[in-house]
Parts: sequence; C-alpha cells; structure tokens
Amino acid sequence: MVRVIATGTFDIIHPGHITFLREAKKLGDELIVIVAREKNVRHKPKPIIPEEQRRKVVEGIKYVDRAILGDEKDMFRPIMELKPDIIALGYDQHFNEEWLQKELEKRGIKAKVVRINVKEECGLCSSKKIIKRVAELAKKRVEEFEKEKAKEAKALPA
Repeated sequence: MVRVIATGTFDIIHPGHITFLREAKKLGDELIVIVAREKNVRHKPKPIIPEEQRRKVVEGIKYVDRAILGDEKDMFRPIMELKPDIIALGYDQHFNEEWLQKELEKRGIKAKVVRINVKEECGLCSSKKIIKRVAELAKKRVEEFEKEKAKEAKALPA
C-alpha cells in the first residue's frame, strides 16, 4: 500500500484545495493530510477557522482517508510516525522540494517529495482572496438584506 501525505493550512476550503487533494490521492492508496497548527503558520496570515474545525472539514473530503493536526514543535514528527512513501506538495506551497528531500533523508525518512503542478483556475481559489471578498461585501449584503426585510414588514397588513 502506497501512503501519501499532503500538508496545508486549509483555512477556507476552495476548489484549489479539492484539486490538490484529488491529485495527491492519485499518487497512492491512502491519503493522510496534516493540517497546520495555527501557531506554526508564519508564511501567510494566521487562519481564521480554528485548527480542529479545519481538520474535521479536510477529513470530510472524499479523497482524504484521515486528517491530523501537525505537531506544534516539530513538523517532521508526524511524518516520522506515519512513514509515508510520498509527500505531495501543492503547486504554490512554499516548500523547496530539494531542501525538504534532504531534511527527510537526514531523519531517515525515505519518502519521495512530489510537487503537484495541477492548478485550479478560479477567481476565488485562495483563502486570502475569499477573506478579502467577504470583508468587502459583508456589510453591503447585510444592509441590503435588512432593507428588504424592512420593506416586507411595511407591506404586511397591520
């Protein structure tokens, strides 16, 4: 059985995440996803969604066999415990494949690092873009809704 590990923050799930996980699953028989701990996210803004909720959502995706939270102190600890055959990286993940491969070898981990270059093209295929869009539209949408409700209430017979 070929065990694949994928990692990520998975803050707000979007089509890009689904494409990444689908392609990672194609690399083997079992896909385990390591969801980043909030305190370890340093390469982008901290996640909005709590880590356990992000883990549960990822585990609910049909391509994922199991999702776990990463280790707070050593990102290699779960990898050493899980002993994967392949570590899948998304097309835009910040890891350098050569560096990661060398670090794995130093620790006696024989996993092959594979960069998945399939990219989902959509306007909101980024948690950061989704957050910006929500921030821009939230107040406007609530105001529109409240105006509509007020109109409906005035139209009701007394």
